[in-house]
Amino acid sequence: MVINGHDDATDSSEHGFIRRHHKHEVRGNQCTSSLVKHIKAPVHLVWSLVRRFDQPQKYKPFVSGCYVQGDLAIGSVREVCVRSGLPATTSMERLELLDEEEHILGMKIVGGDHRLRNYSSIITLHPEVIEGRPGTLVIESFVVDVPDGNTKDETCYFVEALIKCNLKSLADVSERLAVQDRTDSIVRV
Repeated sequence: MVINGHDDATDSSEHGFIRRHHKHEVRGNQCTSSLVKHIKAPVHLVWSLVRRFDQPQKYKPFVSGCYVQGDLAIGSVREVCVRSGLPATTSMERLELLDEEEHILGMKIVGGDHRLRNYSSIITLHPEVIEGRPGTLVIESFVVDVPDGNTKDETCYFVEALIKCNLKSLADVSERLAVQDRTDSIVRV
């Protein structure tokens, strides 16, 4: 689900989380959006994947590798190697926010051979119950410059498509791990 200020079909708690955690200063030549994904896995499990700024390839299908110099901390920069098929091969990204208590990660692209200039994103995780089991509400928002020759709609559509793919993969990996964890518990009995 995409929330960009025009969709009233979403739950009010989603809007509350977006208003509280997903604040971006948007200039005239930029676009922004927020995407929502419900994952049938507990927050701690989903967070164990998202928080690994040094290993985005664990769930991001377009990432083939990642290299971080030094300790993982606010200000750390990673070089992400992008799989072929996208109009890029590398991206340099800086960790802007890592809140272990609130489950919030923020990053900013600071270089690379792509057209995503002044890109920054925030991803937050929130516990919820899905079909009677612990689940996770994931919200990811972004702001980015609109490249010359593109419209705001085209730019948002492209970035949203990438994020949707990443969130679907995050859900697939997390839900698979959650099922394995429940199965392991049964086997140990």
